[in-house]
Amino acid sequence: MNPESITEQAKRAFAIAKKDIRIYYAKGPVVIFGLFMPLFLFLAFAAGNRGLSMPFLISGLLAMTIFFTATAVSPVIQPWEAQARTLERLIACPVTMKTLIAGDMFASVIFGIGIAVVPIGIGVILGIIPLHPFILAAGIILASICFSALGLLLSTPATNVPSNIMMLSSLLKFPLIFISGVFIPVEQLPFAGQVLAICSPLTYFTNIARYCIMGTETFSLFTN
Repeated sequence: MNPESITEQAKRAFAIAKKDIRIYYAKGPVVIFGLFMPLFLFLAFAAGNRGLSMPFLISGLLAMTIFFTATAVSPVIQPWEAQARTLERLIACPVTMKTLIAGDMFASVIFGIGIAVVPIGIGVILGIIPLHPFILAAGIILASICFSALGLLLSTPATNVPSNIMMLSSLLKFPLIFISGVFIPVEQLPFAGQVLAICSPLTYFTNIARYCIMGTETFSLFTN
């Protein structure tokens, strides 16, 4: 593929991302699962006052928000497109399948990075300033990319019913919250929980957020 073709495909990928943001990111699943669900879980654990510090909870809120937002709509874009009979039109356009996937991924990444401002802003209002802002920014970008890719992976089953994919996505995402050190430090989990935490992608960004906000870490920064 020549450079001009790569440039054209990149422009088309961003056009697809713009379309996704305009059409899909105002829908209920993104607002509910991307914003309200992490916020309500945060408030529940904060009100429980289990001896967890506010920086610990804010870093967990940041990890949850990016995770839920970046994976909220990317799994269901393709089923929504198939249901609306617009997927065939996109495939018939002069775009490659890689461009189509990249466009959906860009939309999730951009939205995930944008929403990350909310928990960081809440932390700043509460007087919690990140100790390593540049590492945190890099971690947010990388986490948004990884979580968006995970969301696209969940959209692999061929279906035009978005609720089927949403059910599969929720079945995977909710258990990860409780084994990834978001509300319970990984070192306080039972041995089986610690083994499962190592397999969770959310564990590593949560650890990066804790390091950047609190200065503590379970795994080394290089491992994360």
